[in-house]
Amino acid sequence: SGPWMCYPGQAFQVPALRGCRPVLNLQCNGSKVPEAVLRDCCQQLADISGWCRCGALYSMLDSMYKEHGMQEGQAGTGAFPHCRREVVKLTAASITAVCRLPIIVDASGDGAYVCKDVAAYLDA
Repeated sequence: SGPWMCYPGQAFQVPALRGCRPVLNLQCNGSKVPEAVLRDCCQQLADISGWCRCGALYSMLDSMYKEHGMQEGQAGTGAFPHCRREVVKLTAASITAVCRLPIIVDASGDGAYVCKDVAAYLDA
């Protein structure tokens, strides 16, 4: 295992994380996330390598924007009508921490719980 396995075209395919979409929407709207919804999201993330969790969250967020015809990083309409761009990014980046699932941040195998990468991907 390693970061190479997370890239498109490799044997590993990043899942859609459909269970995490409602978590992001509810948190962005300031609503309480039901335990069953959070558990479903966390289980989907737990099934993904720690190397790939942030990339999977980024892909989920990107697809949510694209489904609503939005460019990456835009907010205020479509997928996140009540969320500022920064809130959307931080909320997505923190899902791993909410689930208490570690991510691997570099080749040394050092871990963290918040995906800084998600925010970086969406700064463009």
